[in-house]
Amino acid sequence: MGRVTTRRRVSHLTSGRAAERPETLAVEEPLEIRLNGSPLTVTMRTPGSDFELAQGFLLSEGVIARRDDLLTVRYCRGAEAGNLNTYNVLDVTLAPGVPMPEVGVARNFYTTSSCGVCGKGSLEAVELVSRYCPGDDPVHVDAAALTGMPEKLRTAQDVFASTGGLHAAALFDADATMLVVREDIGRHNAVDKVIGWAVEQDRIPLTGTVLLVSGRASFELTQKAVMAGIPVLAAVSAPSSLAVDLAGQSGLTLVAFLRGDSMNVYSRPDRIG
Repeated sequence: MGRVTTRRRVSHLTSGRAAERPETLAVEEPLEIRLNGSPLTVTMRTPGSDFELAQGFLLSEGVIARRDDLLTVRYCRGAEAGNLNTYNVLDVTLAPGVPMPEVGVARNFYTTSSCGVCGKGSLEAVELVSRYCPGDDPVHVDAAALTGMPEKLRTAQDVFASTGGLHAAALFDADATMLVVREDIGRHNAVDKVIGWAVEQDRIPLTGTVLLVSGRASFELTQKAVMAGIPVLAAVSAPSSLAVDLAGQSGLTLVAFLRGDSMNVYSRPDRIG
């Protein structure tokens, strides 16, 4: 799997006995995203699908609305000795006429893999206005189709199976056909990669789809779904209070505790049945 996983020696203890053995770990490396040559953000991520990650990030931040808003996405050389390409620096060039984001929208320069929203310069900066309205989407999802999605996601989590250390996000259509799945050490990165895939496929807004995340439904993940025009967000774990509030305000269907044949529907339950 290349740079996605790595091997380390570990002392494994069982009943007081120690044994040395190799262990497979998920790789965590920084990715600097530059916009028109200027540094915008650094996020800790699992390498892979970096172009998707950058495009999904820019869409969920309101910088772009579609693929045509971008001119190029390319790796550029890092700052290591010899000016070698580390594949940890991306430069995104906006299409002519697309404005640079306001300073208040940009994240602080460093964002951890565990939390995306905490990298914001201010709380007001997360109150972005989506160019798409998930509340207008007429999609209906059969409850049985929805309850089958977590198992499909788990089956597709190849790197998680070998490391146990990655979050996952998957996009389904209304009949539970999986369109794309991405893994990352950061849950917000996994969602950005899925949305970035949709940007590259010219599928924004993502009408008639379900976004499933392997962990909790936070405010930021809910915001990303709204920004991409996704009408249904489902999580196997709990939602936050702000996620529920945002879902209600935007008309997004928010499903959480999606386990076995049960679920909690916090907003727009008319879409599930």
